[in-house]
Amino acid sequence: MPRAAPLFAPSADESWLTAEKGLPMSETTTDAPPIEEPPRQARRRYARLVADETREDYSLRYVPHSFRRWSPLLVASTALGGIAYLADYAIGASIVMNHGFTNAVAAILTAAVVIFLTGIPIARACARYGVDMDLLTRGAGFGYFGSTLTSLIYASFTFIFFALEGSIMAQAFREAVGLPLPVGYLITTLIIIPFVVYGMTALAKLQAWTQPLWIVGLILPFVILAVTSPQKFAEFTSFGGTHGAGSGFTLTGFGLGAGVALSLIAQIGEQADYLRFMPAETETNRCRWWAAVLAAGPGWVVIGAVKQLGGAFLAFCALAAVGPAAALEPIAPYVESLRPWLGEFALPFAALFVIVSQLKINVTNAYSGSLSWSNFFSRVTHRHPGRVWFIFLNCGIALLLMELGMFEVLNTLLGFYSNVAIAWIGAVCADLVINKPLGLSPRYIEFKRAYLYPVNPAGFGAMVVASIVSIAAFFGAFGELAQAFSPFLALLIAMTLCPVVAWATKGRYYLARPNLVSGPEAENAGERTTRTCVVCQTDYELPDVADCPFHAGAICSLCCSLDSDCHDACTRSSSGVSSGEKVPAPRQHA
Repeated sequence: MPRAAPLFAPSADESWLTAEKGLPMSETTTDAPPIEEPPRQARRRYARLVADETREDYSLRYVPHSFRRWSPLLVASTALGGIAYLADYAIGASIVMNHGFTNAVAAILTAAVVIFLTGIPIARACARYGVDMDLLTRGAGFGYFGSTLTSLIYASFTFIFFALEGSIMAQAFREAVGLPLPVGYLITTLIIIPFVVYGMTALAKLQAWTQPLWIVGLILPFVILAVTSPQKFAEFTSFGGTHGAGSGFTLTGFGLGAGVALSLIAQIGEQADYLRFMPAETETNRCRWWAAVLAAGPGWVVIGAVKQLGGAFLAFCALAAVGPAAALEPIAPYVESLRPWLGEFALPFAALFVIVSQLKINVTNAYSGSLSWSNFFSRVTHRHPGRVWFIFLNCGIALLLMELGMFEVLNTLLGFYSNVAIAWIGAVCADLVINKPLGLSPRYIEFKRAYLYPVNPAGFGAMVVASIVSIAAFFGAFGELAQAFSPFLALLIAMTLCPVVAWATKGRYYLARPNLVSGPEAENAGERTTRTCVVCQTDYELPDVADCPFHAGAICSLCCSLDSDCHDACTRSSSGVSSGEKVPAPRQHA
């Protein structure tokens, strides 16, 4: 079967490239004077919200180098601003109350190591290739439609944690001004939306302005306790929880605690949503680039683990004063820790700190959720009304969860979710660190529909099998010990099965046809070279462009995703349209 020639160097059998311009083939090889062409009209015009990248933030696209105008330090500080959340306090408190000090520390630190190691290759790939977690997943073993399921997994992460963080903010409103929780849930949702509409431009400013107050608020209670109650630190090490777990180590307690902490593994996706704006790595910025990628990518979990242990400690210190139920709510232990120095001002200061912290994280949750929902709906419906509309969808689902009282079932919800999340991240990580170095998958990230199979069994199959087995274990199908370690089971299966399937299939389901525009076999024109999309008539850098036989020219990745008439003609065989097959006539868009 003949291979297609490069799109931008037409050969004699590629008449559709020259016919598109209205020129007979003979005129392309003669010395005839150039013919002035009439202006080409766009076949598709995007809505105002989609066309404005200040709001849209390349939600379904590769981020071009021309848009990556922030320094590595600014990107890193913005990404780390999103980890201001106090859910870590609640998670740490929940683990220590249920399983005791020793199990809690072992579980939190082990989960942190797993999250850090799996986050390194993901952070590097997103920063290097300018893609978010969804686009990365497509090209890392899941296929074009296979990653649709992971978009839902990621979206669920954002609205679950939006609801969790919003609940904590509403608790602060209740303690500070007596606002009923249902009203507080609504207010905490509505105040997030204006900040998220303007994407990275507004979020970078918000995170920078609020960072000093957050740092002071984070450190202050521990300084106060170190001065006023230093004996509490020693007493904490012998704490056995409130459910009779004891202060010693048990495999079951360790496994269950680690499962809850591992639910945060999908946080790397939110970090990646910022890392894709990282400028290109060069000889002059290499050290700063890698420091920023590691800090803003997997580095979030270092601070996260410290916050979980800190939240557990504050809950222990406040237990006698507020009771076991209120100790799980970050606001109450935080207020108690401030009272020795701030007195009656402890509550207002605590409320301000909680509100700022939750604002910083929930703008990230809403932003990342809008990206994930955009990716999901664009593939399923071939429509893209704009990222902004999906902000309302994500916030609406989160509000519903808050009103249903999800905070009270925190352990069960996060323990279940961690099984699916870690199976997904494990499969992606296995492709990046095993399959690509061994040549079982392409060494670059191919995310465009024009070159992908709908489903790749290597990553997608590994995730599905790992999720099913670990969820069965989570519900007790394989005994108590397997139930406690179900997330680790998911990780082991996903990271083993992904390279095995890739080897068994010889990697054939990664690329449906060669990428002769920006892939390894293309003529090296440079990533920053632009081509005009034949459909929307907008210029895009080469990594965001594909060659399209249906539209007879270069097409951008978004126009390719939204096309509902081509029926994937370019990927019906391993080298594009099969010999003798008639390509459907291009549709003229209004």
